[in-house]
Amino acid sequence: MILAAETNESLATLSNELVYASMAVYTLAFLAHIAEWVLGSRSKVGRTAAALTGAATEPATVTVQVKGAGGTTVLDRPKVVTRSASGARDVPDGPGAAGGTVKGDLYGRIAVSLTVLAFALEAAGVVSRAMAVQRAPWGNMYEFSTTFSTVAVGTYLGFLLAKKNVRWIGLPLVTTVLLDLGLATTWLYTESDQLVPALDSYWLWIHVSTAIFCGAVFYLGAVATLLYLFRDSYENKLATGGQPGAFARSVLERLPSAASLDKFSYRVNAAIFPLWTFTIIAGAIWAGDAWGRYWGWDAKEVWSFITWVGYAAYLHARATAGWKGRKAAYIALIAFACFLFNYYGVNIFVSSKHSYAGV
Repeated sequence: MILAAETNESLATLSNELVYASMAVYTLAFLAHIAEWVLGSRSKVGRTAAALTGAATEPATVTVQVKGAGGTTVLDRPKVVTRSASGARDVPDGPGAAGGTVKGDLYGRIAVSLTVLAFALEAAGVVSRAMAVQRAPWGNMYEFSTTFSTVAVGTYLGFLLAKKNVRWIGLPLVTTVLLDLGLATTWLYTESDQLVPALDSYWLWIHVSTAIFCGAVFYLGAVATLLYLFRDSYENKLATGGQPGAFARSVLERLPSAASLDKFSYRVNAAIFPLWTFTIIAGAIWAGDAWGRYWGWDAKEVWSFITWVGYAAYLHARATAGWKGRKAAYIALIAFACFLFNYYGVNIFVSSKHSYAGV
């Protein structure tokens, strides 16, 4: 017994050290992402901006040499379409944080490599914690937070592995992960311990794991939605002849187009919504086993349902004429804010049956 206790304590210490090590590597990844944005060439960014505004600033015709005819002919300058329909645009994606250059891309690849290393360290910390407590490593807010950030980064890396153009998420993701881990290790840290009887169930693996995964994907969708709003405002200003500031040109022109960001956020939210529905159902079944009732309007249950309603309203808005675009994006951000309050607000400030471990 004494030997087992010492082993568990050593594993808990190792888990903490791995989490701190991952924070150090995430910090290096953050700096590499900053270097990618700051030091990457802006030449291709400038050309993209010219393509968007060129219809209003360049001549309507160009003279070209027709080789076969031995003379010249005047051709109409191809029109750059900035609005293909009411409320829609046909604009190219930006070249990315690196500006499409080898130098900038090098910094970006270094950032991704460091993120992979940090992810491996943090995942090892989560596994070590699980071995130390001999249960699922999400029995309190500290464990949930470390697992949540691990899954969020793992999902991002999965998109990259699938050759999806999502490296633009790297900087906001790493920044958020550092904030999450900083909060977890300073304010939310809880010594490893066993679960209270109500939580000692196989449903802990099912219900909480799906909640963590859903939250991680909802987070990626929220980042894309927020960036969509900024990029959409930028494209609106260009389309109406406005002149955005230098900072806006440098940052927003490198992002995917508003249409691409909107499509990405919609797809990830729509894909994960059925799993969030299952998460709520699984929680109700677990509540029936633990407390003898499937639904009791507990604060956690209420806000889980409010979050579900928020995302259901977002998906409905996307299918409703007049509510696409910015209006639907606002609903998606409100829904994600409900998810965050369900986690932080309910657990810290509201007394409920789910306040089983303080933090």
